[in-house]
Amino acid sequence: MRILIADSDSVTVGHLVKVLGKSSYAVDHVKTADEALNMFKHYDYDLFITELNLSDLPGEELIRQLRRSRISTPVMVLSARTESQVKVAAFSAGADDYVTKPFDMSEAQARIQALTRRAYGISEPRLRVGPLELDLESRMVSVNGHFLHLTSKEYSILELLLLRKGAVLTKDMFLNHLYGGIDEPEMKIIDVFICKLRRKLQRFGAEHMITTVWGRGYILQDPAAASIPNSHSVAQPFPEGASVPMRQAG
Repeated sequence: MRILIADSDSVTVGHLVKVLGKSSYAVDHVKTADEALNMFKHYDYDLFITELNLSDLPGEELIRQLRRSRISTPVMVLSARTESQVKVAAFSAGADDYVTKPFDMSEAQARIQALTRRAYGISEPRLRVGPLELDLESRMVSVNGHFLHLTSKEYSILELLLLRKGAVLTKDMFLNHLYGGIDEPEMKIIDVFICKLRRKLQRFGAEHMITTVWGRGYILQDPAAASIPNSHSVAQPFPEGASVPMRQAG
């Protein structure tokens, strides 16, 4: 999953990015509201984390602008402000959670996982489609009770397919999800990853879960109820040519 953080506190962000990186979250970090708004013009995010005291715009106003733009990405506020009225103002602006600094990293990570699950309408960390099961917290994948060993890229592809089950995902979307505009390889690498992933799924009886929709992309469906969706089921593509101000890896 992909997270955007707007915070000028490089020390706190550095620790948070390190923790999130271990869970294979892709994290973009900016320091101003203007940079954050620009990132939202180019990328889809699973979660937005922001402080309130940004240099160019109050965090509450940034959240309002996002909501006015019909951006429904969950928002978590990280702030040293503990006053009730400040928290109420943040929630009124459209925030979904509020964490005060300093905070416990394990608690923050648990809140992040809960918010991202909720964004996809998931009440528990396990995603299931037919014989396939993926645990978002442990990153374990099994088919008919047999655990699969997946590379990080294979896992990320399967996670995205499961989260957007029933929607056609383009190769551009996979590239954006895996590389985020940084040193992206040729598009055909997605075909290679999908081929390897299919072979691993087939080994334990899930041979028809990932379907190629020619000229459009790939889709994951339960084989027992599979049908190619119409054009309205195609997931929205990520725009091309976007630049990332700064990316931190865990």
